Formats: sequence, structure tokens, C-alpha cells
Amino acid sequence: MATTTSDRVLTEAFGPSEGAALRIKQAILVIAGIAALAIAAKIKIPMWPVPVTMGTFAVLSIGAAYGPRLGLTTILGYMIIGALGFDVFAGSSAESAGLSYMMGGTGGYLVGYVLATLALGWFARQGWDRSVVRMAVAMLIGNALIYVPGLLWLGQLYGWDQPILAWGLTPFLIGDALKLALAAAIFPALWALVGKART
Repeated sequence: MATTTSDRVLTEAFGPSEGAALRIKQAILVIAGIAALAIAAKIKIPMWPVPVTMGTFAVLSIGAAYGPRLGLTTILGYMIIGALGFDVFAGSSAESAGLSYMMGGTGGYLVGYVLATLALGWFARQGWDRSVVRMAVAMLIGNALIYVPGLLWLGQLYGWDQPILAWGLTPFLIGDALKLALAAAIFPALWALVGKART
């Protein structure tokens, strides 16, 4: 599908743009994206009050860099690999993986990953990833789309009489704010580099 300069996402700014070469590029991007999601999910940076994982950063960044269609293909590929039992999620392990893990406390957040990927892809298609402020807003919306189904699922699973917000939201807000700021700075800078490379 041809795109104009203004509605391209980052991965469309380089490499082949049509034919078999484009399909090969897209396949490579999907494989690389799945690998990046799996690696990022396992990264834990010491932080107060809880360690910061880079999984959500990878999800939102891939959505923005790949666009909604390729981003959706990538995140669904990641989910399928996880459902098959591979240890690709932040809290999964050799003993706890697959569909049983996905249907546990993390299930709602995984649904949110899909929604957030689509949202960030759409925002990037509108050019929001070229502005620090708009990218920050897009990341904020993406985070909300992860948290809403995540918290709803926790409440349904464990009961609304439990401290759901303390379990699944408030400990992660500081880390998410830092990741939001990082993405808001990186994407416009990458677009500036793309522009300079073409001048």
C-alpha cells in the first residue's frame, strides 16, 4: 500500500516500498519485533517502588514505528508464541507459561498490549510521533489502553474488594512516566535524523 510522505510511519521511511522486497522487509521487521518484545519483557531496571520492565515501552514503540497493520501482526505473533508455551512474557517462566499464564493476572494487560499497539500505530500514521508533545499524549493514551483492561481483568479475577489499583497501577506509574518521556524524545529525534539523511 502506497503512503504519502506525511502519513508514513518510521519503518516506511527506509528500505523497499513495494513488491517482493517490501514483503521480505516486513517479514524481517515482524521477526525482529517479536524478538525485541520478548527481550524487553525480561529487562528489569531497579527502581522505586518496583523494578521497571521495558515490555510496555517495546509494545508502544513497535506500534508507533510499525504502524497499525504491521504492528498488529507483530504483537499477535508475539502472543501466539507465548500461547504455545515459550517464555516470552515479563512474569512467565519455564514452569509458568502458555495459555494458563496468559489467563492469569496478566491476561488483561496482554489484551491491552494489542489495543495499545493499534492506537500507537494509528497516531503515528497521523504524524503524532514527529512531535514531542503529541507523542507524549499518544504514549499516555497507549498506557491507559494497557491499564484499563488489565485492571478490569484483575478485578474480575480476584474480586473488587481487593486493592486492585495498588496491585496493578500505582506502583508502575513512575516507571511509565519515564518510559513515556523517553519515547516522546526518541521518535521525533529519529524523524529528524531521517529528514537530514534525505537532504
